[in-house]
Amino acid sequence: MTQPTFFVEEDKILTSLFDEGLDSLHLYKPDSSPMYSERLLTLLSEDYYSKITVHANFYLKEEYKLRGIHIDDEQAPAPKGYKGRISRTCTHLELLKDTKRNADYVFLKYIQDSQTEADKKASFTMEQLKEAAHHRLIDKHVYALGGMNLDNVKLAKDLGFGGIVICGDLWNRFNIHQELDYRALIEHFGKLRKAAD
Repeated sequence: MTQPTFFVEEDKILTSLFDEGLDSLHLYKPDSSPMYSERLLTLLSEDYYSKITVHANFYLKEEYKLRGIHIDDEQAPAPKGYKGRISRTCTHLELLKDTKRNADYVFLKYIQDSQTEADKKASFTMEQLKEAAHHRLIDKHVYALGGMNLDNVKLAKDLGFGGIVICGDLWNRFNIHQELDYRALIEHFGKLRKAAD
């Protein structure tokens, strides 16, 4: 998932991540003008558009032939007349079954304490997650979001998640205001990718 704010080196970093094997990117820029998302997309190769999902400004999906749209809510309706891939965020295990029915895949949020939002703590105990996995609520269509890093990739795999959503663990390795060298971020992505395989 992208940083929530735009920054100068972003297109170069995203291109490098795609080149290193990133297979899905969520363009998450809440409360920003769609003009900035359009600019970022035009700086990326069209070859990557089919790997990008947008969290807002859903018209970008058709305009740039993107992978799909993401609705940051369990129950909000899809845009009227929309046909295509939909993913959703879910924050409650009791809503996960219904959320999965209305999406191609789901981000189950706050698996661990957030690394980007200090006040956002884990929403589930390990027992609750194991129980959800046992009842097949957690499966290949559910991705772990919140506090995901190298230390808990194996945990997510063992619980049966289809994947993990990386945000803070990656972006905290690059200071968008002071740095130009993003090699450490790309190297860390390589480690995450290897651990997830």
